[in-house]
Amino acid sequence: MLDRLRLRTITARVGLVYLGLFLLSALIVSGVIYKVTRAFLDRQAEERILAEADGLVRHHERGGLPKVIAVLEDRLLTVRPVDILLLSDPKGIPLVGNLPVFPAVAPDTEGWITFQPRGTDGEQSGGEAQALGIVRALPDGHRLLVGMDLGRRWQFRSEITSALLWTFLVVLGISLAGSVIITRHFTRRLEVINRTTRRIMDGDLHSRIPRFPHEDELDRLAANLNGMLDQIEDLMAGLRHLSEDIAHDLRTPLNRLRGQLELAVIEAQDGDPVRDMVQEAIAEADRLLDMFGALLSIAQARAGHQQMPLADLSLAPIVRRVVELYEPVAEERNIGIHVDIQDPAPVRGHEQLLAQALANLVDNAVKYTPEGGRIDVMVVPGKERNATELIIADNGIGIPPEEYERVLGRFIRLDWSRSTPGNGLGLSLVDAVSRLHGAKLIMEDNRPGLRVRLCFPQHVPVSGQVIERLT
Repeated sequence: MLDRLRLRTITARVGLVYLGLFLLSALIVSGVIYKVTRAFLDRQAEERILAEADGLVRHHERGGLPKVIAVLEDRLLTVRPVDILLLSDPKGIPLVGNLPVFPAVAPDTEGWITFQPRGTDGEQSGGEAQALGIVRALPDGHRLLVGMDLGRRWQFRSEITSALLWTFLVVLGISLAGSVIITRHFTRRLEVINRTTRRIMDGDLHSRIPRFPHEDELDRLAANLNGMLDQIEDLMAGLRHLSEDIAHDLRTPLNRLRGQLELAVIEAQDGDPVRDMVQEAIAEADRLLDMFGALLSIAQARAGHQQMPLADLSLAPIVRRVVELYEPVAEERNIGIHVDIQDPAPVRGHEQLLAQALANLVDNAVKYTPEGGRIDVMVVPGKERNATELIIADNGIGIPPEEYERVLGRFIRLDWSRSTPGNGLGLSLVDAVSRLHGAKLIMEDNRPGLRVRLCFPQHVPVSGQVIERLT
């Protein structure tokens, strides 16, 4: 039951707090009822005993000892609320009553005593006293005992206690069931919000939190969040269009500048130092064009499923094409690229972006692997059924584990990598593409080198439809 409540959720903790407060209140009320009932019964017994004793004392005042004896004998023949009566002489010898001896218990200042009514000597015989009485000394030296057997009273109090206990248990069961129902209700409502926000984080910017006709606090929260998401989506769309426009507008003059620089190289004579400077300018223009292309690709990947149509495809041919592209560069540096495809790797994705992300990973591996090194590119089944893992591992210089998160940012380059060509956008593009495809990007220490795993979700094409489940 506690596992179902999910104690880690705030709704479960709040429910348990209110359940505890309610049960504490019920326990306090039950205790008060018990004490009030017990005090009422005790007070009622004392009042009846005191009234009977005062009445017998008045009979003695009006008719003396014979009158008291006659009244006692009459009382013993009838059923009375006060069921213990005893009159003894000054020496303590019983004269009239239903006790064999006068209890040998010293009364308090008001004459009250508690005793065992069935005892032969009036002493408490191990256990709580079962009778309450009051002793009155008559003017002629006789003593009068008026008392009440408390057994039936205690039985009644025991029944009250049992009833309160069962009532408390019933309240406990009802409260626990109500707490579970309320907790599950709020947990389901909050889980709907969590699932929607996860879809938005995965790129589905059009998702909105569903609302219910209750118009309660959670519905008002959903309305406010949906309004905020609408504004954020408008801002993101405007920013994306602006960045794309800027990138497109800058690429056009850059391409035109590069074309003019190529014409200048053609017209320049061999050995002219200007020719070398122009070629360096062309290389810089190429790097700028590559950077703008990477930024546009990242923007497209970040745009999500709505802007980037996905299709059923296989990773295997993409891996082979990318590896074939980099094999000549690797051979020049005596680096071996080993391909191991154990799975057809069906995925739902964007072929161009997947190829670009894989090319960035292989390019980094080639750049940072020393001569004579090894690069492994593997496509293997994932841990879950129909899941796929794409692995690129090298034995190069690697990345410190504490830098794994930071290198996924844009224009981030570690100190030892600044001497190599690049713009710090490769891993950022890989991260954006993996998020677009619902894959997990995991970097690990290959000892030595770096091991990058892209864990794609389950994907089963069935009759033209795709069944996906994120791992």
